[in-house]
Amino acid sequence: MADLNAIFYGTPSSRSKETASNSSLTSLKHSDGRKHILSVTTYQMCILMLFNSRTQWTYEDMKSETDIPDKDLTRALLPLSMGKVSQRVLIKEPKSMNIEPTHVFSVNDSFQSKLYKIKISPLAAKGESEPERKETRMKVDEDRRYEIEAAIVRVMKARKKMQHNILITEVTEQLKSRFMPSPTVIKKRIEGLIDRDYLARSQEDIKTYTYVA
Repeated sequence: MADLNAIFYGTPSSRSKETASNSSLTSLKHSDGRKHILSVTTYQMCILMLFNSRTQWTYEDMKSETDIPDKDLTRALLPLSMGKVSQRVLIKEPKSMNIEPTHVFSVNDSFQSKLYKIKISPLAAKGESEPERKETRMKVDEDRRYEIEAAIVRVMKARKKMQHNILITEVTEQLKSRFMPSPTVIKKRIEGLIDRDYLARSQEDIKTYTYVA
């Protein structure tokens, strides 16, 4: 078997199980030492990490392995395998705009970029009905919920005790490169973590939180 020149990792924090596994950052490391951080959707991260075990995957095999619905799998794969040849993360055979069950994907070992951190924009959904748009929004919100909670836990684990407004500011700072969470949403996620005993309110000040080990 040929050596795979690109290795995909989850974020360091997800590998140490300190945050939720739905992180959207994946590290792409080449055998020659080059390294890039890819900002991708959760589905795209699942797809990329398949290539750590095999050099090639058909669309049909990916679907079977990940259980990602057809429409979502196609939407996740196209941005990874389209565009300028040297900047495609994956190579698709045959080289066509559509994707069929037997089409084969492999890692583009000639991938090049001057950027260290690269955002792979998801394919825009076209012609979706209102229920489909609602489902898409719900999936995005669910992904972001995990990211916000993971950021809260990271900050609180490092600081142990923090006042509400400062925690909101630090979480926003951590996430603003990917999306801008509203203070109201962060507050709801803090309350969710309190309900699940990850955090607790300080007995001296209800606007101060403590990390529960």
